[in-house]
Amino acid sequence: MKLQPTSHHDKKFYQPKLCFGAFPKVELHRHLEGSLRLDTLWEVARDHHMVISSTDQLRKRVQVNQDEPYTFENFLSKFETLRLFYRTPEIIGRVTREAISDAAMDNVRYLELRFTPVALAKAQGYSLTEVMDWVIEGAMAAQQEHNHITVRLIASVNRNESVGLAEQVAQLAVDRREKGIVGLDLAGNEAHFSALPFTGVFRDVQKAGLHVTAHAGEWGGPSNVSDAILGLQAERIGHGVRIMEDAKEVALALEHNPAFEVCVTSNYQTGVVPAPCEHPLMRMLKAGLNVTLNTDDPSISQIKLSDEYCLAGEELGMPLEVLKERVLAAARAAFLPEGERQALVQSLANELSVCSCAFAS
Repeated sequence: MKLQPTSHHDKKFYQPKLCFGAFPKVELHRHLEGSLRLDTLWEVARDHHMVISSTDQLRKRVQVNQDEPYTFENFLSKFETLRLFYRTPEIIGRVTREAISDAAMDNVRYLELRFTPVALAKAQGYSLTEVMDWVIEGAMAAQQEHNHITVRLIASVNRNESVGLAEQVAQLAVDRREKGIVGLDLAGNEAHFSALPFTGVFRDVQKAGLHVTAHAGEWGGPSNVSDAILGLQAERIGHGVRIMEDAKEVALALEHNPAFEVCVTSNYQTGVVPAPCEHPLMRMLKAGLNVTLNTDDPSISQIKLSDEYCLAGEELGMPLEVLKERVLAAARAAFLPEGERQALVQSLANELSVCSCAFAS
């Protein structure tokens, strides 16, 4: 099967030739709320008497489909339905376990799963404390079941919500550092909401021992990247692909060297790039930026991390050795203590030294 170029008018999903399923990988940017299995959603809908007539109707409401506009408004609309499903502590724990299980089955060796406590809490009026603990419990259970994957959690807050709410999430995250929460993320609509009001929150969590990542330079302009780096002191940038529109922003990033959590399929489906083949990933790499490959919301996009590696290799022309380097780059950017990070890098380097891609028949 030959991968066909995709244009803005040709939204066929990929039929990849290369298989990266056995490839050891690291994922730094995966949202729990965009990782729910369709079968699980259908079961929850049935058990809780939700008005959904068929799995086809459900799929259209929670996944990006070929006949839809590829815009960030359409992409975000999927979360409006997904947030109706966080009905019980058991469901929140289950979807956490399943998200991690799906990553483990795709040979993700290290996963930082981010989640939005406010969104999980709103569905049934739960407290932020409760939902954070349920996610932690689900992650711990999944890690015990799949002992070849290491999981850490990142709490996420949205720009369109209050600084006060972000402060609450931040404090709860700091209090749970010993339970696997390693960072705080700023997400949400960067096209209309600045990161700068949250500067104090993010600097405080760093002083308390958490790491910082922030969505920037995706739906908003490249100046948002410098706001994240200089304002929030972000160590990593979620997406950041629009940085290539401004040479000064590129120079700033080269000076501070944050890792970029790039999500090619998501960037296409949200309208950031007109086609996967036009994604700036390779230009970012050529400019010296520290890029990594990630899924963002694998269920919404109907992908696995293996698919992103395949897309980078086949459509964007990234050589196998460079793909291996991106795995190690992600490991080096992991929000882990130095000793654990070095051990992860060395383990992956050993495995990658004997790993090659298998060709599908």
